[in-house]
Amino acid sequence: TFLSMLTTSESIQQDIEKLTAQQLQQVAEFIAFLRFKEKRQRMELTPELLVSLSTEFAEEDRTLAESGVDDYANMLAKEDAR
Repeated sequence: TFLSMLTTSESIQQDIEKLTAQQLQQVAEFIAFLRFKEKRQRMELTPELLVSLSTEFAEEDRTLAESGVDDYANMLAKEDAR
């Protein structure tokens, strides 16, 4: 019922007020995960959406790989300098 739901919400709020900063961060991450999970469940994976996501992630992967190569090259140069 609504009254028991309210009591549960109040109880959760009281518990949250007692958490450490690290525990609050974990709660925030879990809430973000729940929101992502809900959004993902509502998303219909059409072929067009899959192509779009693939393109988006491919660009992100390429960017990460390029930045990783630069870091690796810098690390090698430092090792060679020794």
